[in-house]
Amino acid sequence: MKTNLFLFLFILTLSSCNMKEELPISKNKDFKPFTPPVSYEQAKKRADSIVRQMSIDERIAMIGGHNFFFVHDVESANLPRLYLSDATQGVHIREDLDNQLEKSVAMPCPIMLTSTWNRELAHQYAKSIGEECRAGDIAVLLGPGMNLYRIAQNGRNFEYFGEDPYLAARLIENYVTGVQSTGTIATLKHFVANNSDYRRRTSNSVVSERALHELYMPAFKAGTNAGAMAVMTSYNQLNGEWCGQSKYVISNLLRNDIGFKWLVMSDWWSVWDPEKAIKSGLDLDMPGETVDDMPMFDHFGDSFLRSNARRLLDKGKVEIEDISRMASNIIATELAMELDKRPVKDESYLKNFEKHEQIALQTAREGIVLLKNENNILPVKDSTLTILAVGDIMKKRMSGGGSADVLGYDWIKMIDALQTEYGQQVNYIEKPTNEEIQNADIVICATGTYDSEGWDNSFALPDEEESRIKNIVQQNENTIIVVNSGSGIKMTGWNDQAAAILYCWYPGQMGNKALVEVISGKVCPSGKLPITIEKKFEDSPGYPYIPDGEKLYTGWEIDSDMSLPVYDIVYDEEIFVGYRWYEEKNIKPLYWFGHGLSYTTFEYDDIELSSKKIIGDEKLIVSFTIENTGDVEGAETTQLYIHDKEASVSRPNKELKGFIKVNLKPNEKRRVELVVDKKDLSFYDEKTEAWVAEPGDYSVLVGAASDKIRLSAEFSYE
Repeated sequence: MKTNLFLFLFILTLSSCNMKEELPISKNKDFKPFTPPVSYEQAKKRADSIVRQMSIDERIAMIGGHNFFFVHDVESANLPRLYLSDATQGVHIREDLDNQLEKSVAMPCPIMLTSTWNRELAHQYAKSIGEECRAGDIAVLLGPGMNLYRIAQNGRNFEYFGEDPYLAARLIENYVTGVQSTGTIATLKHFVANNSDYRRRTSNSVVSERALHELYMPAFKAGTNAGAMAVMTSYNQLNGEWCGQSKYVISNLLRNDIGFKWLVMSDWWSVWDPEKAIKSGLDLDMPGETVDDMPMFDHFGDSFLRSNARRLLDKGKVEIEDISRMASNIIATELAMELDKRPVKDESYLKNFEKHEQIALQTAREGIVLLKNENNILPVKDSTLTILAVGDIMKKRMSGGGSADVLGYDWIKMIDALQTEYGQQVNYIEKPTNEEIQNADIVICATGTYDSEGWDNSFALPDEEESRIKNIVQQNENTIIVVNSGSGIKMTGWNDQAAAILYCWYPGQMGNKALVEVISGKVCPSGKLPITIEKKFEDSPGYPYIPDGEKLYTGWEIDSDMSLPVYDIVYDEEIFVGYRWYEEKNIKPLYWFGHGLSYTTFEYDDIELSSKKIIGDEKLIVSFTIENTGDVEGAETTQLYIHDKEASVSRPNKELKGFIKVNLKPNEKRRVELVVDKKDLSFYDEKTEAWVAEPGDYSVLVGAASDKIRLSAEFSYE
């Protein structure tokens, strides 16, 4: 084949520049949380006053949804009926409802956004979605989703922000401020420990307090601190009680431990005991009523809060104060956003759609992860090479399903993007012969999965698809694999033979343009994995979890079957999830958390600490130099991990506690500064129910991925 030719062409096309002077220190921007126009204290005081003027029936009317996706209006307070719409990656247009947006931008999925490791881009991404909400009369966005990536098979991983609580928290807080800067309410979901969609309504997540606080709650805490004004509970049980009606979940974990004050709603059809739900701290039961044209849910029965509240009041099972609290929290959230003073709908935002498309494109550019690039087969710049494009995905719209699906518009198909760039060099054959595969200079093979809420997906590709890819890489050593999926997939059968692998997630309507820009070298890849991809699913911390005698399914029938017994998902790995697990168990995955290649190279040097010892609440400043030692401009995400040398409890070998994405021109050098403080050294102590930073010795580890540590330094804490 043409291996040596590719190496020559890669070197030939590199550009160079003179050494630049070292630039000033690069710092993470100070994060500023969202502050609503009206403070909580003011809004709550006025809401309480409004509720006192309402009849009992009017108060009850507030605590359940109306017409499936709406919150009741309060005419006396000039508060309109509010429309709630999905989802984290854009506006899900519901064709069965009137007055919907004509179109909305299909953004790259959130796990791809996380692959950018770009805080500012997360803000702009979410702001775009918030603006489209305003254009579409949507008061509440039912996102961001933020359940941790615990297992690769979770059907909703594409909606979430990866396996690391610190990384997820930093992206989530910027997402929240982006959405709410437009006047749209963000909803943190799904609280809590909903890390599988296999029989989600009949699953019981058995999780320790420490794991909850260290892994599964930090993103919710960050979103709350960022100013998020709504939270949605999850379908699953947590330690034996359904989350939507659990006082422990809502009042203890969410209200008390996290400090959330605003609106708490249930997920749709996830409350089964109205009395418990009313007393739990929940404010809004969704959808709140039976829906006439959706008989598939009739078998759930009537456990709605609105239809049962009067009966429970008359029997003394609940108090009027419970109902009043719920109504007041809903109204206070609306008043704080001044929905009594301004319309939700603002069509002036319609003019920003082209800008939103560009943000979608930039997210895909930065979120594509180059996993492998043997002999620098990428980028492909030679105009004489023949390129064979294979796979039906080349012509499909690849997106996750369920409530998160965003139809988008003007989708750029992969084959169209390739042919626009390479013209007649590209020949598309969905199912080529071996001879056609062998005769091509390069094969671009597209593969992927269809992930959705309501069920989990196998880590392994279907046997037919696996055999197809294996055959292609055996027939042509210059095969580039393009993966569209919302999770890690099993690649061990063909990873070693593939010349290059590009992980493209679900890249949105503009994503294939970004893909071809990366393939052609117009864009230097900079995405980093927000997950660890194991060699086989049996290696993962969540294996096994499916009940004995059962198997994976697709479709909605099993998801809504409440006659099935509740089964336990025991999180016996405790705090060891993702890269923490693989290091603790000494299991080598296929690709480590934080991994991602570039078309250039970076060197790390000269690490310095502001002190060898920090005391109490003092901050430790970690500085080092990063240099682009290659000949093309590129961005590097440098990652900072902390290692506790000796702890009184089991701790991960390393934990991510800082990162920054730095763009560098050829031979450019920059001094980078990251900050470590007491909370970065702390673990959750179950005995004292508090966060503890133990005195002792620690290491700072700086590198390009969790397995690529370039620099280290030692310090102590007192």
